[in-house]
Amino acid sequence: MGSPIANGGTLGTSSTNEGIIANDGFWPDVDLATLRASTRLTGNVTVERLRASAIEAMLDVNTQLVAFKAARIGEGWDSAADVGETIAGATALVHRYLRAVASTVQADIAEKYRDWDNTRAGDYRGQGESDSADDFRRNARWAVADILGRPRNVVELL
Repeated sequence: MGSPIANGGTLGTSSTNEGIIANDGFWPDVDLATLRASTRLTGNVTVERLRASAIEAMLDVNTQLVAFKAARIGEGWDSAADVGETIAGATALVHRYLRAVASTVQADIAEKYRDWDNTRAGDYRGQGESDSADDFRRNARWAVADILGRPRNVVELL
C-alpha cells in the first residue's frame, strides 16, 4: 500500500501490473509503470486515465511520424529499435519516441487535472498548470523534430 498524500491520492500505488500498450510493430510498446515513473505521475492518475492518455499520445505521435516510418520501412528497417546508434540499451529513435509520448501524456494530464479552485490562488495555479502543459507539448514537438531531423524552431507572432 502506498503512503497517503494531501490530495487524496496515494504514492506507490502504481505497479508493474499497469500493463504494456502494444504499438504498431515499428515503434516501441509503452510500459505504463515505466511511463508513470518517468513522468512522476502520482496515484491521483488512475491506470485507466493513464492508459487512455497514453493511447491517444501514441496515436498522435504515430500520425506525426507516418511518413518517417514509411521511409524507414522502405529502406528495409523493421523497427525503430534497429535504426541508428544505441545508447542505454535503446536507439535514439526509441528514446525520442518515448519522450514524445511521455511529454504528450504529461500535457494531457496537466490539462485534465487543473485545479477547480475558484479563488485568485486557484486561478494562479491553473495558469501555471496551463504553462506546464504548453511546456510538455513543446517537449513533444522537439522530440518529434529530433526524430525527423528538423530544427527545433519555436516562433511566436506578437
